[in-house]
Amino acid sequence: MKVIETALPGVLILEPRVFEDARGFFLESFNQQKFEEAACVGCEFVQDNHSRSSNQVLRGLHYQIENPQGKLVRVVAGEILDVAVDLRRGSETFGQHVTMTLSADNKHQAWVPPGFGHGFVVLSDTCEVLYKTTDYYNPKAERTVLWNDEALGIDWGVAEPILSDKDAKGTSLIHAELYD
Repeated sequence: MKVIETALPGVLILEPRVFEDARGFFLESFNQQKFEEAACVGCEFVQDNHSRSSNQVLRGLHYQIENPQGKLVRVVAGEILDVAVDLRRGSETFGQHVTMTLSADNKHQAWVPPGFGHGFVVLSDTCEVLYKTTDYYNPKAERTVLWNDEALGIDWGVAEPILSDKDAKGTSLIHAELYD
């Protein structure tokens, strides 16, 4: 597995070794030992999630103020622009974001550690995203930072995304409940 660092320390792109021939391909999508060596010693995944979305659907920017989740994100069909935002008040990179293109073709995975907001927008006709989390979903602790908050300056590459009511009513960064 190749580890690609991003502009945000701790947020990584993981590129698996792919064995491909005329029959198709094989890759190791997760190996606890290799993951700990590359990204997060002691991280344990407790939940797997699977979403399917249509073109221009934007999900995010989500995080849990209690039970913060690290997320290992991959795409098994289609393509997304994946976004991580540093929501740790004391961090040198607080409020900064990084974007990553994840697709079924490039087979890259994104590691988004606890303390970061996460979201994505679908760039293909449809997309299926799988992600592992380091803590359980806690709806009472879930928060959403507004996807188009000017303070973040994220270029999603989509003029008018399709949003859930929750995501459309997200909180601006300046008013959001954040990590210390």
